[in-house]
Amino acid sequence: MARIAGVDLPKEKRVEVALTYIFGIGQALSKEIIEKAKVNPDTRVKNLTTEEVGKIRTVLADYKVEGSLRAEISMNIKRLMDIGSYRGIRHRRGLPVRGQRTHTNARTRTGRRRTVGVSKKAK
Repeated sequence: MARIAGVDLPKEKRVEVALTYIFGIGQALSKEIIEKAKVNPDTRVKNLTTEEVGKIRTVLADYKVEGSLRAEISMNIKRLMDIGSYRGIRHRRGLPVRGQRTHTNARTRTGRRRTVGVSKKAK
């Protein structure tokens, strides 16, 4: 099993797909990394040689992935909250940040509905 950027890649998947299991790598970036590393995208992870894994690791060193990317994103959100921008306030209150409506929907961000009173059936 190949371990790249602190992530165990699934053995049975193609390298092109398996790289997307790393946080910060999508399909387009995965193809780009494989091209730079000169690895066949159709090979399965279990069939990768140690040299090919090493090439992928060296190419990945140029990108911000996993922990460093998560840290940067959280610092950006923290900065928005500290300066008191509109987006920062929305983050702080746990509301949708990108202009979505909140009268209905937005359940993912706002959580369960809190009703006032009892919702028992009257006899």
